[in-house]
Amino acid sequence: MSVEMNLTRAQFDEVMVPNYAPAAVIPVRGAGSRVWDQEGKEFIDFAGGIAVNCLGHCHPALVSALKEQSEKIWHLSNVMTNEPALELATKLVNATFAERIYFANSGAEANEAALKLARRYALDNHGADKDQIIAFDKAFHGRTFFTVTVGGQAAYSDGFGPKPQSITHVPFNDIAALEAVISDKTCAIMLEPLQGEGGIINGDPEFLKAVRRLADKHDALVIFDEVQTGVGRTGELFAYMGTDIVPDILTSAKALGGGFPIAAMLTTAKIAAHLKIGTHGSTYGGNPLACAVGNAVMDVVNTKEVLDGVKHREQLFRDGLAAINAKYNVFSEIRGKGLLLGAVLNEQYEGRSRDFLVASVAEGLMSLMAGANVVRFAPSLVIPEADIAEGLLRFDRAVAKVVAG
Repeated sequence: MSVEMNLTRAQFDEVMVPNYAPAAVIPVRGAGSRVWDQEGKEFIDFAGGIAVNCLGHCHPALVSALKEQSEKIWHLSNVMTNEPALELATKLVNATFAERIYFANSGAEANEAALKLARRYALDNHGADKDQIIAFDKAFHGRTFFTVTVGGQAAYSDGFGPKPQSITHVPFNDIAALEAVISDKTCAIMLEPLQGEGGIINGDPEFLKAVRRLADKHDALVIFDEVQTGVGRTGELFAYMGTDIVPDILTSAKALGGGFPIAAMLTTAKIAAHLKIGTHGSTYGGNPLACAVGNAVMDVVNTKEVLDGVKHREQLFRDGLAAINAKYNVFSEIRGKGLLLGAVLNEQYEGRSRDFLVASVAEGLMSLMAGANVVRFAPSLVIPEADIAEGLLRFDRAVAKVVAG
């Protein structure tokens, strides 16, 4: 028999490890792009659980898929396969460059698998000396020790002892810097086609082509981390589809489950063959519940209507943010693509993105930061236009408060 508890934000500090600093509000219910807290206060969600809730909260197709699968089978482990996993893998193969899929539970796990695969592929084909991984400043690839070290923010990987070796970082979008460090010892180049946590920084088309060209020249693999950009976020099913290059390995998570934990690593049959039986694994990866939801997400998102709708909504956001900026002059530019957008603060407001986030919450709007200088928006891909308009009104009021001091 469960005992009813009076749950408060203060209890977080009493029972949780203190590595997070959550807001004072505790959301308890969501529908579409609206969320309500314990007191019944309504919020418009421009955050999307950090680009996760691609179809908003409690989308009927996802709820139905989860309920239906919950009455069939929950978990098997990979001693056996299951129908939802086979179905989702087939959909991903049919929709992308990939021929083989590996399922995991989070973006970090998918990236860990991608990095291990790249190292193993190089070892098998070229020997132990070909182990260098090139990544980029400000990149973010997860919080496992390997992925956080490959990520380009040393503050996240410092303080945990000796780091994984043979990892080189260079500035993003800098072709000359990449040319200076790549060699026949390079096994992989890992990048986000659009840097998320690093400040919503688009990969320059010529830079991306150079990544592919230099990787091919030195027999290195290109790994696209599409944990944040994938599953419709940029207006393409995956962001690589809007570029001139195709990666060798791609990782997906976040929006793939629309809020239910799931991740995937996508690659070719030739490369996948190097993760032989026993070389890698996951107890929960390919879980039937997660894959059932992932199938529903793919069925809804991978349609012309939704993907074209992302591009239309992007313009609504850009127009609305431009109007706000014309009034208050707080942003230097709006970066990003689709519904992964970053309003970059100008010199006068540098370092104050958290102030805008806090002011937004007070006005009933959930938004994000991408570093101290960027206000980030990653709403539902199907957010109603009325919610965009109302959310921007609330953001206008939040900006006015920050400007007024």
